[in-house]
Amino acid sequence: MNEVSGKMDEIVIEVGKRHIRDVSQDIMAACATGRPIRVIDTLSRHNLGVGLPDNVDITFEGSVGYYCGGLNTGANITVERNCGWAVGEGMAKGHVTVGGYAGMSCGAAMIGGTVHVKGDAGPRVGVAMKGGNIVVEGKIGYQSGFMAHSGRIIALGGAGESCADALWQGEVWVAGEIDGLGVDVDVLDPTAEEVAEVDAILDPLGLVDSSRNWRKMVSGQRLWYFESRDASAWLMI
Repeated sequence: MNEVSGKMDEIVIEVGKRHIRDVSQDIMAACATGRPIRVIDTLSRHNLGVGLPDNVDITFEGSVGYYCGGLNTGANITVERNCGWAVGEGMAKGHVTVGGYAGMSCGAAMIGGTVHVKGDAGPRVGVAMKGGNIVVEGKIGYQSGFMAHSGRIIALGGAGESCADALWQGEVWVAGEIDGLGVDVDVLDPTAEEVAEVDAILDPLGLVDSSRNWRKMVSGQRLWYFESRDASAWLMI
């Protein structure tokens, strides 16, 4: 772990080909200092920044691999370029920003906090999410929102096939083209009050635009209770 004093006493940690366990130990030690952290030479390595505590400001220079920022409990995490699968998986609170593309299952099973992707996102954004917000400036991939129990997915650049498939009590908001809807989805025109709630999420990110034509997707509730006459709908999931 190298310390650099030129930028708010920022702590710099190099990944390279080191064992991820050693990198993680250095990151956790740096978190305890309360100083900003910059992680360099990331080489798209997996499992970086998992389980970070509250009140941590950490930046990953370049791209990262799978599960970056998973199980976050309050850290402010920035990935300057792209990330692999499941960024922010299972996070409870905090903020994750991805400067480029996010791979499959962005924000999977998260229960709180915000994931902000500045580019496109892959399939199954917010799969099984239980709370929090996912904001994607580009397009979300196929089957995004699959079995989301709570929280909001907000896509500013459209959505792929099977959007909001088997949704429970979460919401998927899309501005732009939707390639296709999933099973048991109702598409609603949001009220002015609901749009104001979404704008309150977008405002700190500098993304409010009153000209957007929003479509709000919620569960049609056919799958909430199994009935034999709806068996065909279950088989389509």
